[in-house]
Amino acid sequence: MDGAKTPLAAGGKRELEEALLHIIQRHHHQSLRQSQQTERAKKDALRSALRVSDLLVDTVDGGVQELFVNEKRIEHEARALLTTIARYRKQTDQWLAATNEINSVLKEIGDFENWMKIMGFDCKSINAAIPNIHRS
Repeated sequence: MDGAKTPLAAGGKRELEEALLHIIQRHHHQSLRQSQQTERAKKDALRSALRVSDLLVDTVDGGVQELFVNEKRIEHEARALLTTIARYRKQTDQWLAATNEINSVLKEIGDFENWMKIMGFDCKSINAAIPNIHRS
């Protein structure tokens, strides 16, 4: 009986080994396929992340560039405004000086007019006194 079992056992063992070897090979192939798919998915995810990153940077840079352009424009307009203010300040100072001169002249005219009134009053007083002096 032992002799009869040996060829069957050897044949069954070989079939089992072949089946196991086939399972191992299939597992190895599936593992390789999964590994390749995982690697492709990683690469795709990395490309997608880089694209998103580039888009975000472009969006932020676009906003920064617009801010930079606006800042330059505001600086230019601020300089122009300062120039205009300086010109108006100079003109205002000139008008103030002219107004002060006019006020001084008007004051002098007022003083002269007052002096003339006093002189007129004095002349009338002298004219009135002359006939009185002449009579006496």
